[in-house]
Amino acid sequence: MMVGTGMAWGFGMGWFAVLFWVFVVAGIAWLVLTLARPTKDRGHAASTLAERYARGEIDTEEFKARTRLIEEVSR
Repeated sequence: MMVGTGMAWGFGMGWFAVLFWVFVVAGIAWLVLTLARPTKDRGHAASTLAERYARGEIDTEEFKARTRLIEEVSR
């Protein structure tokens, strides 16, 4: 003998489906925002600065000041 109409199971699965799609959309939004955010590439800036210092384009004081600035910005 069957008890109830079976509607409770269908209603519960409906909420599960809604939550599933909310998480899917939120995950896609998070992924897009993460990939679109500019990265803090300290390595490239530091290597360019070191090259300029090695070529004599900047002096020691400017090199140290800019190196400190790169470290502060990349935190």
